[in-house]
Amino acid sequence: MQTMAIRAVEICKDAQIGDGMNRELDWSDLRVALAVGQLGSLTAAAQQLAVNHTTVLRRLAALEAQLGARLFERSRRGAVPTEAGRIVIEHARRMADQADEVERQVLGRDRELTGLLRVTTAFVIMGHLLPQPLADFARAYPGIEVEVVENAFLVDLARRHAAQAATWGRLEADVALRISSQVAEHLVGRQLGPTHCRVYALRGAPHLPQTVTPIAELLRDAPWVAFERDVTHRVYDRWMRARLADAQVRVRVDIFNAVAAMLATGIGVGVLPTFMAPQHPELVAVSDVLPELSVPVWMLTHPDLRQTARVRAFMQHVGDAVAARLAAAAAG
Repeated sequence: MQTMAIRAVEICKDAQIGDGMNRELDWSDLRVALAVGQLGSLTAAAQQLAVNHTTVLRRLAALEAQLGARLFERSRRGAVPTEAGRIVIEHARRMADQADEVERQVLGRDRELTGLLRVTTAFVIMGHLLPQPLADFARAYPGIEVEVVENAFLVDLARRHAAQAATWGRLEADVALRISSQVAEHLVGRQLGPTHCRVYALRGAPHLPQTVTPIAELLRDAPWVAFERDVTHRVYDRWMRARLADAQVRVRVDIFNAVAAMLATGIGVGVLPTFMAPQHPELVAVSDVLPELSVPVWMLTHPDLRQTARVRAFMQHVGDAVAARLAAAAAG
């Protein structure tokens, strides 16, 4: 379907690319030019397109011969587009975007409760909120294969075929489940509920607080497990950077699961979402809820995919279950 969509867009668009361009331009050649332009390297383009370096050279040469213009200046430092190359790259990018839109709109009309559904989320959600709802969904909809990508970054669902160079470690997804105070405006979905955080310590550790203690006292007296010093993209990172500047930080890690693992050793106290508490009975809350760290959980998809049967079923079934778990954690 993707090839058909791309060819349809090609037929509609190639007459507008430039006066000197032939109507029979091959999308495969334009796709090579687009990859080289995005990645700045013939070798990287070959890797992304899963072809060899010779194929990239041959297709670029064919396109340049057909257009009668040089598209890239090539050197040991990479490939830099010429003025003609920039024109080709821009129009090829638009063609790819329109092809993606055609595909999304066709997928959005799918009414079958079958097929692959890819979900992207963070490690902490996969580890503590999603397993049972996901298992229940798999039993209720055996025709749908769910693939979960544990990724703390929200995949750009509007660019399902974006250059891999711009999205290392990120894959296309149908649904995103994310803890965030802000989400992209072009996505649609729902808030499932807030996450709340408290400070926790190893239960029974004689050198650590065991009851709810004022946060100022914990910051002053307790040893801490914190996040990485220079990372600030999450609200938790910024809070720790500001509040723990003068604290006794014993260990720094990168994710909540690692914080919980370190707290279980008794090395210090640390911040965790309250929804993690049921799976960590060895830990005890030693602070009240920290209101500045309360952040909503979102379930999101692209507008063109929200009417797809499997996407709609997942967002309703799993969304309701995760919302119930968040409500229970808040009440607890």
